Amino acid sequence: MSNAAREKTLVLMRHAKAEEGLGKPDHDRELAARGRRDASAAGRWLRDEGLVPDLVICSTAVRTRQTWEQACHGGANAEFVEFRRSVYLGGVEQTLETIREDAGDMVGVLVVGHNPTMANLTSLLCDGDGSREAHDALAAGFVTSGMAVLQYAGEWADLDLGACSLLRFHVSRG
Repeated sequence: MSNAAREKTLVLMRHAKAEEGLGKPDHDRELAARGRRDASAAGRWLRDEGLVPDLVICSTAVRTRQTWEQACHGGANAEFVEFRRSVYLGGVEQTLETIREDAGDMVGVLVVGHNPTMANLTSLLCDGDGSREAHDALAAGFVTSGMAVLQYAGEWADLDLGACSLLRFHVSRG
């Protein structure tokens, strides 16, 4: 069976809690102490759930890079990590296009990004399909260190709105 026909996993993760941006460019904001703890907890959760992406696509912002770094300290890992300015600057369409272009024949992909893009992309990709409990949790807010676990069957290049099911929505706190 080719990878294209296999069910794929897409995890959309919002960065952990960042410091207030007083006097600092938004791109350069770092994680707060709580954010570092929460990101480590997210890494433990990913490891414990067996969610090991082949590829991580991470925004270039300092807080998203630090989120993935701390998640790795908590036990997360991935074969490949790419840093994409399009995930920092872009909205839903640019982030979706980045996934389509970068994911290739990977089975598991995790995106570390920002709101409102992560919440909007999750809602648009799933269009209400999947776990009612997960959709209810998502409706309560895509807070920092939140992770939406989506299932997709198809070529990443064909990923489109309404093509996924939401399996779980988890918020890690450390």
